[in-house]
Amino acid sequence: MNRLADEIITMFQYEFMQKAILVGAIVALCASLLGVILVLKRYSMIGDGLSHVGFGALSLAVALDTAPMPVAMPVVVIAAFFLLRLSENGKLKGDSAIALISSSSIALGVIINAASGGTNMDLNSYMFGSVLAMTDSDVYLSLALSVVVLGLFVIFYNRIFAITFDESFAKATGIHTGFYNTLLAVLTAVTIVVGMRIMGTMLISSLIIFPALSSMRIFKNFKTVIISSAVVSVLCFVTGLIASYIYSMPTGACIVVTNLMVFILFAMIGKVVE
Repeated sequence: MNRLADEIITMFQYEFMQKAILVGAIVALCASLLGVILVLKRYSMIGDGLSHVGFGALSLAVALDTAPMPVAMPVVVIAAFFLLRLSENGKLKGDSAIALISSSSIALGVIINAASGGTNMDLNSYMFGSVLAMTDSDVYLSLALSVVVLGLFVIFYNRIFAITFDESFAKATGIHTGFYNTLLAVLTAVTIVVGMRIMGTMLISSLIIFPALSSMRIFKNFKTVIISSAVVSVLCFVTGLIASYIYSMPTGACIVVTNLMVFILFAMIGKVVE
């Protein structure tokens, strides 16, 4: 036990781990808040679809030998707009639109990657996450964007709550539902791009889905689910990060497995308290 405590203390003395904790915790918080809304709106797979778009954008950035985040951010945000428009036109439902964009982005990413000479370590770090890959500019940009996401969520909380539970009624009362749905999609896109460095494009969507689903196994009140999801998300991130350091395992995978274990635990507790 003492050895484990010493390892954890040593871990937090490294600058790259301090960056990972700082950025990861606030990204996990953003993802958990948005995740509750997306799950309740039955739009939880938007994170998965946009993360695949992120893979295609990163492949393009690597091929062009340029900074990945400035390329990925506008591409994923545009995809969020496009995804929303596809699902709103009535011809393509949300899950169909996500599948269309997701598979197309993966295919384009693979083609671009192959044409540029094959996968390299930088692209791998974005696909599966790497705390070592974070630069100072990544940290500053990630923190700034995360604060914007949290700020907008808090400012428009009541409107987002309204369109989540009864969009038709919200529209009838004069709320511009289209704007707030678009805002939700854009905030999700920004959160995904910011979290790709640590979680990877293949795993970032789990940070959105798992905490919300876990909290809903036990709690039924909206605010309680929001608070629980935020706490669960941050704790699972920190625990997974510590586990990845101690056992020399991939960061993103450890965080996902930690979330899975919490989901199973909450599901069991939920069965007992019903």
